[in-house]
Amino acid sequence: MIDLTATLWTSLPIPAVIIDAEDHIADVNPAAEQFLNASARSLKGSPVWDKIFVDAPLEEAFARVRSGRAPLFVNAVDVGTGSRKPESCDVQIAPLAEQGDHVLVLLESRALAGKLHRALTSKSAAKSAIGMAEMLAHEIKNPLAGITGAAQLISMSVSGEDLELTDLIVAETRRIVKLLDQVEEFGNVRPPAVKPANIHDILDRARKSAALGFAAHMQIEDDYDPSLPMTMADPDQLQQVFLNLLKNAAEAGQQGGTIRLRSFYEPGLRVRRTDGTRGAVPLHVEISDDGPGIKPEIAAHIFDPFVSGRENGTGLGLALVSKIIAEHDGWIAVDSVPGRTVFRISLPVAPSRPAKPQDR
Repeated sequence: MIDLTATLWTSLPIPAVIIDAEDHIADVNPAAEQFLNASARSLKGSPVWDKIFVDAPLEEAFARVRSGRAPLFVNAVDVGTGSRKPESCDVQIAPLAEQGDHVLVLLESRALAGKLHRALTSKSAAKSAIGMAEMLAHEIKNPLAGITGAAQLISMSVSGEDLELTDLIVAETRRIVKLLDQVEEFGNVRPPAVKPANIHDILDRARKSAALGFAAHMQIEDDYDPSLPMTMADPDQLQQVFLNLLKNAAEAGQQGGTIRLRSFYEPGLRVRRTDGTRGAVPLHVEISDDGPGIKPEIAAHIFDPFVSGRENGTGLGLALVSKIIAEHDGWIAVDSVPGRTVFRISLPVAPSRPAKPQDR
């Protein structure tokens, strides 16, 4: 390879593999070494299907690319290595310009794109649920007030078992009204009053509240990056997010366990803001627990309204968390396996304060 080609090959962020005429690995770039969890030295010269397992008949695709001298795309196939579980990828196959019997294979993971899509979908679903919740709560509370009043009037002229029935009606309608008040609280979240805020100050307040209450049976550890810059956030709403995630982690460890809080800076992730533009979210907070994990059948919809992994859960907590983070121009994702569940929140950096005349 010429020097420029070598530089591009090394810098390419997508895993890339060159396959020779005998379907042996001729070369891999550093991104492919990381993806395949193997060194270039151990991969070169090996039959490609001994090192890469693809849930699709790519031998035919290679033949078509070599004969037609045109690229080919295979979307959403599982790619594994034997040492790691298969991962859904988009595979691009193209002939090399100077070596017609060699093909270039690009393996682009769909994991991040899928998470971003689910985050956007959850945001939209949360807004729809909020509108429905407000409408239903308002419409149901009006007739309930009439039912309660009628039962109280009837109770004034009855006794014995009939009085017990009217008291039951009043008690149950009041219970339903209380539940509707909680639904309205979910729907009446004010827009965030964002300002420069220190993530660690908000995390510490949430941690202390959790440690003295619902997470008293858990051990809470932290690993903060003290150099993190400020973010733009509504401290009260962000604390509500952290408390909700800490409560989930504490409920996952009913018999005790460990909750870990981690903050770090990692550039690269960009999300669509509420105004339609794209912005970086390099400030990350992870809240993890060592509980049993999220049930696989609901893992992909955990941020959707009315989806809950708990028997008596309303399914509104994580939907509200998703909505708040979206309104902060941030992103939230979850990775869960038995023994480790990690919620990651990504937030933007607060803009630098413009210098005042006296500061110059």
